[in-house]
Amino acid sequence: MTRTPRIPNLGGARAFILHRPHPTVQAITRQLSAIGLIALDCWPELPPEALAADFVFFDTDLGFDEQFPWKPGEAPMPLVALIGSEAPGRIEWALSHKADAQLLKPVGNAGVYSALLIARQSFEARKHLAGEISSLRQRVAERQTIVRAVAALSKGSDDERAYAQLRSLAMSWQISVEDAARRIVAMTDEVKPGEAKTGEESGDDQSHRA
Repeated sequence: MTRTPRIPNLGGARAFILHRPHPTVQAITRQLSAIGLIALDCWPELPPEALAADFVFFDTDLGFDEQFPWKPGEAPMPLVALIGSEAPGRIEWALSHKADAQLLKPVGNAGVYSALLIARQSFEARKHLAGEISSLRQRVAERQTIVRAVAALSKGSDDERAYAQLRSLAMSWQISVEDAARRIVAMTDEVKPGEAKTGEESGDDQSHRA
């Protein structure tokens, strides 16, 4: 059975509205205040304190990259795009900043609450996915490091014996196999061409240096 996500309590959250003075800002501010959020408007750029905001609304019609104190697509909070012009270039620019929700201008007396909820959920899902991707990349990198360490220890002979040696070194050093592999690779990279040691000499030297 699928569990319905709980609606978060947005009371007390801070939202910045990056938009030139305009009735749109007033309409958004009224709705935010009714929901219980603290609204702060600014133009032409976000102040440093916006980094601690819970939401940011930004204008896509006159917006530009330098308005934000972060790189495109790396906002630390949910973004809501305020779209007036549907020119392809403007939409593409909004997408480059990975807007989590949108509001069409002119903004009336409704729409802000649903935009906030959609933006929050989309942002959290994106963060979760990014975390999973980062974890998978780290695991792949660790496996590649283990392969390199085993190759360095085996010298092209017995990989199983080399892996057993790697595990033995990890136990003697009291670290994980992954950390031991990184240490072996680092030691191997430090050895100059023509100075490679035999597997036993390498293992003895590594045990001594641990």
